[in-house]
Amino acid sequence: MGDFFERRIVDTGHLPLFCFFVAFIVTFVFTRVNVRLIRANVRWWFRNVKAGDLHIHHVVFGVVLMLIGGVGSFAVPDLYGPLNGATAVVFGVGSALVLDEFALILHVRDVYWAEEGRASVDAVFIAVAFTGLLLLGARPIGFGDRPYSQDVLNPMYAGAFALTLTVNLVLAVATLLKGKIWTGLLGLFVPVLLIVGAFRLARPGSPWAHRRYEHDSRKLRRAQRREERIRRPLIRAKIWFQEFIAGRHDHIPHLAKKKDGNAP
Repeated sequence: MGDFFERRIVDTGHLPLFCFFVAFIVTFVFTRVNVRLIRANVRWWFRNVKAGDLHIHHVVFGVVLMLIGGVGSFAVPDLYGPLNGATAVVFGVGSALVLDEFALILHVRDVYWAEEGRASVDAVFIAVAFTGLLLLGARPIGFGDRPYSQDVLNPMYAGAFALTLTVNLVLAVATLLKGKIWTGLLGLFVPVLLIVGAFRLARPGSPWAHRRYEHDSRKLRRAQRREERIRRPLIRAKIWFQEFIAGRHDHIPHLAKKKDGNAP
């Protein structure tokens, strides 16, 4: 196991990324356990952090830690050593705290346990998937293993590379506009997914459908049938898994009206 870690993580220069990945996941899990116990009013557990009547959300601590970790990584001369790994841990902890309240930033109000709060868990899952792929050695389109090789100096090669990159990015944007977030992001690593996502029907509630599909058109009806038949069961499974890890999100009217909310 030690040799595997040395060969796949340390020797490849992935130690800081690994430290970030582990710190991110551990912090997110701990944070969710913490807020669920606070929500349950467990007497022996922590309470919300307050300064007088002001409720301080954990996104505030996350921003501070991200700043410390980010600046620290620039200041450390050893790019792949233990010190850089330590700054990656700090940055990972801060990132988890920030993304865990992504929905608060998006809606500019406390929706932590409301339906809108699922956006935070989606953001965390996307970050974990993206970082995990990078850790496994996957590279987004345009970031190969030899970005500065002599081939780049060849005008024909450079032109083909630029054209391929542009086409893939256009397909990625089209896929995201069609409401296929996971397909668009994973397609950055597996371009064939972008072709599938960009040319298939958009999801009914996506920006693409609102702009391109007329009301009660054949395409919109097909998209709605596909949403009900295929995507709804997948979404229900995803929500069950998210709530198993992060807690149940219910629309609670009195929480939506409160400015401070109950989540730290």
